[in-house]
Amino acid sequence: MNERPRKMGVYICHCGGNIADHVDVEKVREAVEKELGVEVAKTSLFTCSDASQQEMMKDIRERKLDGMVVASCSPKLHLMTFRNVAGRAGMNPFQYVQVNIREQCSWAHSDDREGATCKAIGLVRGGIEKAMRAEALEPIRVTSVKKVLIVGAGAAGMRAAIEAADLGVDVFLIEREADVGGMVGRLGEMYPAGKRGADIIASLLEEIGKRNNITLFTNAELIEKRGHIGDFDLTIRIRVESPGAARTEESIRLNVGAIIVATGFQNYQPAQGEFGHGLDRVVTLPEFEKMINDSNGRLERGGREIRSVAFIYCVGSRQSSDMDHANRYCSRYCCNAAVHASLVAQRKHPGLMAFHLYRDVRTYGKFELLYEDASRAGAVFLRFAESEPPKVRLEKGELLVAVKDLLTAGEEIEIASDLVVLVTGMVPAANDALTTTLKLPIGSDGFYNEIHAKLRPVETVIDGVYIAGSCQGPKNSTESITASLSAVSKAAALLVKGYVDLQPFVAYVMNERCAWCGECEKACPYSAIEKIAYGEKKIASVVDVLCKGCGACVPVCPENATQLKGSTDDQITAMIDAFAREAAGV
Repeated sequence: MNERPRKMGVYICHCGGNIADHVDVEKVREAVEKELGVEVAKTSLFTCSDASQQEMMKDIRERKLDGMVVASCSPKLHLMTFRNVAGRAGMNPFQYVQVNIREQCSWAHSDDREGATCKAIGLVRGGIEKAMRAEALEPIRVTSVKKVLIVGAGAAGMRAAIEAADLGVDVFLIEREADVGGMVGRLGEMYPAGKRGADIIASLLEEIGKRNNITLFTNAELIEKRGHIGDFDLTIRIRVESPGAARTEESIRLNVGAIIVATGFQNYQPAQGEFGHGLDRVVTLPEFEKMINDSNGRLERGGREIRSVAFIYCVGSRQSSDMDHANRYCSRYCCNAAVHASLVAQRKHPGLMAFHLYRDVRTYGKFELLYEDASRAGAVFLRFAESEPPKVRLEKGELLVAVKDLLTAGEEIEIASDLVVLVTGMVPAANDALTTTLKLPIGSDGFYNEIHAKLRPVETVIDGVYIAGSCQGPKNSTESITASLSAVSKAAALLVKGYVDLQPFVAYVMNERCAWCGECEKACPYSAIEKIAYGEKKIASVVDVLCKGCGACVPVCPENATQLKGSTDDQITAMIDAFAREAAGV
């Protein structure tokens, strides 16, 4: 620890009543104000408010503070807020420590005010000890190549390419399939503009062709990634298909500063027998949409005219946890798509009767108008319970759907329908190779995971790699494109500026202790450890720009040669001792 005590500022938040209702905030302040190095200790109704921030900045300047602790909510919410406060006031922002006494004390122990207060005191003392030993670190600055790779040339990826190009960034857009457009390119009329999906894609492709700084590759896949944020070295494999010749492959190398993944989704494929799937007149929603688009004058299936259609909702979504690999999530777009498809079918084929069998209907925003239009058009909506889904059977050539309708007190209704449409949801696209190459994180639903759904919605734990659209979860086309534009703004912020500042909380190696056993290299999930020469021996070295500060290398070192900036052994031990003092009543 420093020879002289640091001059610390400690600020404890009421968070309105979120903390103060269950933690004695004043008692916490009194307990820590006389700790070694604490120059000022205050409470505040909302420490994140502008007034509180100004007060903290004033204290830092006037009292010449060189360390700060804020005890409030989760660091996920306001860590950067208070780091910026420290930086604006002239204090090194990495000598600030945030202590979470809302989620970890108040909310977790709302039935035990005394216990929550005791725990809060221990946590704040631990934060003070950590801040007392915090180094004045500097961000790791990395220069960036003004180029971006966009993986996936669906509507979201194409729109992202156009936006990035207009910001002056060179764009490489790759598509695994032979044609661009993804799912949107296969759609007919879309709501609310009434444009055909194929026409939208054609328009986007035309715009891409007007920009010299966009290079489009089809039949192309990313197979290798090296380097780091701002300077990725990539290998793209392209399938070359020539008429009358065997298919060949060639590889090209690209150097980019960022990567945006917009690989979309796949439609759920029902199992044989699931809601009658496998019967000739039982189709999925995408198959029904194609039937509508291809129909000329008469809507038919197997030579039989379709006069009535029964839509069964939530097929492949919100599945029971009893099922293997159940999709528990709501696919969000399916209700809108089903209602819209039925309206288009009724408009093209007057007299068509539509029955909608649903658990719940989610037609949010402007899509609520679709639901109202369908009701006015004579569509019948029947609600079933999760425990009693509809049953589909074929009897004497008639397709029958039996359902207990909750809207009529559970009355069992049997519908004779010419066609059953299974309203299938979204499932993650099959991208195992890409996922492995980029080390993309996957959530419990199988889609790619962002860092935080609200605060960092398109960023991944891999610096410089962004996700957008329905590859990160069910979205409609508008939401997907909005996400892709967000990803472009994030990527362009570092590419146009020419550099990016990374967090300095990375691992480091004490060279004299290290004797290279390779355990840290095996433990690192980010390939951030390399072997180098140090005098007459080999030692481990950390590649700062690849290290994520996860600490996996620290406990496996037999010589205790690896440490983590911002969470050194000295800091962690001091924090434990401080917390133990409160637990022991010292």
